[in-house]
Amino acid sequence: MSLFDSPKVTDKDKDLAQATTDDKPPMTTNVGQHVSTDQDSLKAGPRGPTLLEDFVLREKLQHFDHERIPERVVHARGAAAHGYFQVYDDSLAKYTRAKVLTEPSLTTPVFLRFSTVAGSRGSADTARDVRGFAVKFYTQEGNWDLVGNNIPVFFIQDAIKFPDLIHAVKAEPNNEIPQASSAHDTFYDFISLTPESMHMLMWIMSDRAIPRAFPMMEGFGVHTFRLVNAEGKSTFVKFHWKPALGVHSLVWDEAVKIAGQDPDFHRRNLWDSIDMGNFPEWELGVQLLAEEDEMKYDFDILDATKLWPEDLIPVRRVGKMTLNRNPDNYFSETEQVAFNTTNVVPGIDFSNDPLLQGRNFSYLDTQLSRLGSPNFHELPINRPVCPFSNNQRDAQMRHTINRGRVAYAPASLDGHSPEEATPGGKEGYVSYPARVEGNKVRERSPSFGDHYGQAKLFWNSQTPPEKEHIVKALQFELSKVEAKEVRQRMLGHLGKINDMLHAQVALAIGEPPKTSRQTVTPDGTADSPAETQVLAEAMSETTASGGLQRTRGLSMEEDQPKSAKGRMVAILAAPGVAADQVAAMQKALKAEDALGVVVGPHLGQIEGTSGRVEAKKTLANTSSVHFDAVYVPGGAASTQTLRRMGDAIHFIDEAYKHGKAIAATAEGVELVKAAGTGGLISGRGGMLGAGVFLVDGGVDDVAKEFIEAIAQHRFHNRQPNMVVA
Repeated sequence: MSLFDSPKVTDKDKDLAQATTDDKPPMTTNVGQHVSTDQDSLKAGPRGPTLLEDFVLREKLQHFDHERIPERVVHARGAAAHGYFQVYDDSLAKYTRAKVLTEPSLTTPVFLRFSTVAGSRGSADTARDVRGFAVKFYTQEGNWDLVGNNIPVFFIQDAIKFPDLIHAVKAEPNNEIPQASSAHDTFYDFISLTPESMHMLMWIMSDRAIPRAFPMMEGFGVHTFRLVNAEGKSTFVKFHWKPALGVHSLVWDEAVKIAGQDPDFHRRNLWDSIDMGNFPEWELGVQLLAEEDEMKYDFDILDATKLWPEDLIPVRRVGKMTLNRNPDNYFSETEQVAFNTTNVVPGIDFSNDPLLQGRNFSYLDTQLSRLGSPNFHELPINRPVCPFSNNQRDAQMRHTINRGRVAYAPASLDGHSPEEATPGGKEGYVSYPARVEGNKVRERSPSFGDHYGQAKLFWNSQTPPEKEHIVKALQFELSKVEAKEVRQRMLGHLGKINDMLHAQVALAIGEPPKTSRQTVTPDGTADSPAETQVLAEAMSETTASGGLQRTRGLSMEEDQPKSAKGRMVAILAAPGVAADQVAAMQKALKAEDALGVVVGPHLGQIEGTSGRVEAKKTLANTSSVHFDAVYVPGGAASTQTLRRMGDAIHFIDEAYKHGKAIAATAEGVELVKAAGTGGLISGRGGMLGAGVFLVDGGVDDVAKEFIEAIAQHRFHNRQPNMVVA
């Protein structure tokens, strides 16, 4: 299906587009003049000067000179896909009159754009960063844009600080360094002077900031919105997107290597997944809070630096979104899509969140600048599927040809009369009549004042390996900060979150740790992950936020779906490989919607003992960081060849150090044992079931356990000195 099959595009649009979709369209200018050739410009003789009358040359060059539009200030690097959303039932009708959320018979088209925030369009996918998660619903009542991130909170409480935040995190203006990185002085100078950012900092230093893939990434509306029902009653709501594949991440060592080897890793994965029919899915979840409970908790529900703990306000799953079609053209769709937080439908309204209020102004203003015209809503990717009409006219690139002489209201000429929806009626958008009063002040509400409670809650809710990764991220980031006073200010904030966190980071950057009861080794790590957990809990305050010490939904290691769908498995093979074992493993993986990719010494056909296999990747153009697991089939000649190749040995070692599932059958077992990790691996299941499976038999003896291990994502219970985070 192409974009031209979408209901957003008229028959006239299809006719205009036909020239670009025919198999062999004639070469013409933009106004249809046939062009004999565009390989040579019009000259006065073969070696003479180019003639100004060459309108083909002028049009081609002028279009090229102007074909780039301004890059997004933030969220510049993106990837997107088409899909649909369907609500499960009408149970939300009690809270909202939005049809998209109350009528299960409706299938609503959507367009979802993922993005990094800080980097330019040319930066790498796997940078440590927030990820944008913006969904455009093409509903029967108009477009609804749920513009969110993969993190449920934000750095700041008031939109007036947004330019400062972005100026601080972007590359420093004197030398444009570093690109797509927060590990530098200006960011931490700002953060260290902005305590409200500490909760978000914990999230961004966690593995949430380096997702494994877009389909394994959670999405959040971030802000508090309102649902308004048919009787006009308001309920506060937070929106969540829960991925069917669970929330999974890369480790930092993988992220930096992938950035060099395949900077399009996330974008490629999304495209390939949809292309192969492994359609990404998310469930839409809502947290609902009655308006009369607005002040119930010890955090302010309008504060964008706070989340609503799921143990206090559970997430209710109400519908599913599926992405099933890649864009036809990156520029026309992914680049020109325009999201506005003010694009809402009847039954959805705003709260007084000061960050949201500022975004409501900024998004429209940004689109006017970036797309160059107030008519950006007429671009096919932005056009609603429902009819739309008003008295707005003209401006650059106007597509609609309005007939008649009336462009105002009220009016009676041309048979025109006002057709506004009756205020308070069943049709039309009516803002919730929230009571507003108070003096005009530039002040922050005292209820926004707790900057550390939820940072502690997040830390306490992490597993020991996740805490270790946060520590290492902060050790790396702050070691890049040259200003000593900034590093010291940051340590002061970390000490208010957790003593162990403070001590480990302090030692790594050469600062004295706070006096406390923890035991820290010279390299800045605790004696053991278990001890880290015990001590961290012992040194946390009794109440972190909302009366909770820890809460569900914050750890990526707990309560996640276990699925091998969409996983990529490297199958190492060389001439003489047991081709029947390769085929059997690929078949077993395919049955679980996973993919087994042969990695060999060269591309193309590899002769095996029982047939041929085709290598799609080579040891020279890929590495283990691009895969979720490794399988080594039998075949004595194959094993002997690979044992002589350092890249093959490194491939297995690296996968082991990153905690990935590894399986080997028959002679392939010897290759795994020849790797540097071989001395740590003994028998079926490896070290205490640490995701390594070595069997003398065939694929049938290992496939089930191996695939179950792949669904576990990663194994942290390997020798600590062999694990690379």
